[in-house]
Amino acid sequence: MEVKNDFDGGNYVNGAIVHFIILIPFLIFATLLSKGKGAYLLTGYNTMSDHEKAQYDEVALCKFMGKVMYGICFSILLWALSGIFEIQILFIIGLVLCISLIVFALVYSNTGNRFKNIEGE
Repeated sequence: MEVKNDFDGGNYVNGAIVHFIILIPFLIFATLLSKGKGAYLLTGYNTMSDHEKAQYDEVALCKFMGKVMYGICFSILLWALSGIFEIQILFIIGLVLCISLIVFALVYSNTGNRFKNIEGE
């Protein structure tokens, strides 16, 4: 007995729904960070002592990470659209964008003392 699937591509749509569900908290986090708040949610920064935190410009760090999060949200949106429209190139573009953003953020934030607070030194 063969079971027929009346809705072809159902797995793709279910994957897209999961991507949209993941996108919502990422957007909230990006919005919070872009306003210069939410540094307590940044791993590494929140584990520093108060003396170490005083050496960094918290608002600038949060705004930068907020922009990175918006980019990651765009990547997740591309993944969801790839599932809905079954266009594989959207997924690939989103994946390359996400990996590139993460590598850029790691290099940019950890080199050049860009987020050092002049008053904290």
